[in-house]
Amino acid sequence: MHTQKQDMYGQYDMLYEILKIQKGITAAIGGGGKTTLLRTLAWELAAIGSVVVTTSTHIYPMEEMYVLPNVTQEELARNLGNSIPLCIGTPTAKGKFSAPSIPFYRLSELADFVLVEADGSKGLPLKAHLPYEPVIPPHTNQVICVVGAQAAGQRVAQCAHRPELYAALAGCTVTDMVTPEMAVTVLEREHLHTQVLINQIDTPEQARFACQMAQKLHCPVTGGSLQKGELQCLL
Repeated sequence: MHTQKQDMYGQYDMLYEILKIQKGITAAIGGGGKTTLLRTLAWELAAIGSVVVTTSTHIYPMEEMYVLPNVTQEELARNLGNSIPLCIGTPTAKGKFSAPSIPFYRLSELADFVLVEADGSKGLPLKAHLPYEPVIPPHTNQVICVVGAQAAGQRVAQCAHRPELYAALAGCTVTDMVTPEMAVTVLEREHLHTQVLINQIDTPEQARFACQMAQKLHCPVTGGSLQKGELQCLL
């Protein structure tokens, strides 16, 4: 993915540069777009190091990668370093992968980059978390919370996974329209992330929504469209 955007930090070519991805474990949580985020990062990072994509919850295997179900440490080590990301996990009856049997700390010793989908949102732009969510592996370096700007102009009940919980955290009702202030309030109260990626910015209204969120958040914020390959630092 090539992003040709200019901001206060300069010009970037790759998403992993914008997000300042470091070696070790990076977890993606929050709303819709996590899988696209990890898929994009995986192929970019594979050009500079070995990459494992997996989950601490459930994902569909990424068939364009080397898919290794029930992989052992020995098999994993043999397949690393070939410029193609490895997608690993434990097969389930529904065709998804659950967490691999290899401990996450060991994955981070074997591979340069370990990308983990650590949350589910049923494809909705926003997510509120129960006490056992998200499942962030120990020793995770970075937690990227994805927020869908498509929530702009929608009611909480339409666009949030666990809408009643989201409304309680935001201090509103499920019939209220989502505002940037509400979205920021939920993120700050949960305080699960190290940075935020505001995805699905396709209209001027969604761009305003993202910029207003970025002004109120106390962490690095990136905004744009993963599908279009257009992202830039907002804060």
